Amino acid sequence: MRVLIQLRPSPDLVAAVADPSMTATTSDVSDGLPGVVLDQSFTPVAVPRPVPASPTGDPLSLNQPLVYSMAPDQASVVLRGEVSDDEVNVRMSLLPGRRDVVAVYADPVIETSLTCGGDPPVGDWRDVERLMRVAELRAEGLDGSGVTLAVTDTGINAAHVARQLGRATTVDRDRSWSPDGVPGQPGEFAVDHGTMCAFDALIAAPRASLIDIPVLLSERPGGSALDGLLSDAVAAFAHLRTVLDAQPAATRSLVVSNSWGSFSPRWDFPPGHPGNYSDNPAHPFNLIVGSLAEAGADLLFAAGNCGRDCPDGRCAYPDRPITGANSHAKVLSVGGVDVNGHRVGYSSQGPGRLTARKPDICAYTHFAGSCAFGADSPDSGTSAACPVAAGLVAAIRTQWPASRLSPGQLRTLLRRSADDRGELGYDYDYGYGIVDVAGIIGALRSRADRAA
Repeated sequence: MRVLIQLRPSPDLVAAVADPSMTATTSDVSDGLPGVVLDQSFTPVAVPRPVPASPTGDPLSLNQPLVYSMAPDQASVVLRGEVSDDEVNVRMSLLPGRRDVVAVYADPVIETSLTCGGDPPVGDWRDVERLMRVAELRAEGLDGSGVTLAVTDTGINAAHVARQLGRATTVDRDRSWSPDGVPGQPGEFAVDHGTMCAFDALIAAPRASLIDIPVLLSERPGGSALDGLLSDAVAAFAHLRTVLDAQPAATRSLVVSNSWGSFSPRWDFPPGHPGNYSDNPAHPFNLIVGSLAEAGADLLFAAGNCGRDCPDGRCAYPDRPITGANSHAKVLSVGGVDVNGHRVGYSSQGPGRLTARKPDICAYTHFAGSCAFGADSPDSGTSAACPVAAGLVAAIRTQWPASRLSPGQLRTLLRRSADDRGELGYDYDYGYGIVDVAGIIGALRSRADRAA
């Protein structure tokens, strides 16, 4: 079983791992752990410690203000390794005798959010462009100019995206990142799921600068071309934190679109187990997600394609399929509707596992667009809905950086302005409703008038 091992080494070693100008190795952090085969190819990642903003707060509650400390005497370091399936014995051998071992967590498989498929496209991307009121956004100066939009997926083929959109596409090669061992250059990967996501994000934010993060191309024994390991996402998000921190505080903006998730408990420890991912706010990835959002990033995750009407064949959770970071309180969990406003049957329904009120909102999917899977195949799944919503967030950030409108405030604006569908108020099918760009523009104008 693949696992993440959380260690608390000496503060100077934690500082070295956290320093983006230095490259620490697994052997620098640990010379070996009993019962664990450490992955020497994995670059150690520093993980912040959540500290309640209030002295009486709970550091594991996602619904209260937290400060994520990267101080060397508080942060920890994560390594990747493999253990036998007899994980109880491994934990018993590690924890009592090693004071530097904090915990052992699951490193589950993460997969793209594809669709159960078969139905033809409903409308095309021009319909999405109209529904997202892109012309009105552009008139407001909201087109993604100067905004960094990361697509964590299977890699982007920028030339294909540019051809389909009929305009230039910018990929920031210097700030892109790939897992160890993944060949290829940013913006030059094979046309696939990540290319679809990039296309869909640029519908509402045509001038955004893309960061290519092909986290799903990492190789594992027996894996497919469309899955990876959560440990690579941990490393990717640590990289994105350095990207964010390097930006001027006054104009900081980073939007991260994640059309993937963990759909099966097979690769995870069971809920309630200290090493679990799906339900555990203390898992290193869930901590890094929270810290990146608190630092000023907008994080969007696909709700998944495990809706009761038409679940993807890989869906193995008997209920509550929105798991882990896809259900984190500090992300937008995005469900899917077609261009007629009808919920697509595969869009996962809540409640979420970390936070009950998931999905947050719905955006458009199942339309003809990128042609990433062929001319007759739609951009589908909540995989398409997520980057459509991410593009809207990137467009907003053109004039409203995190210093002017925090990620939490923007999430609230999107929820409150959403076009309510289904039951009155929040429901587990549509969340707060479908993104309403006219309502968002009006709310932003009102906010600007109050600040004037």
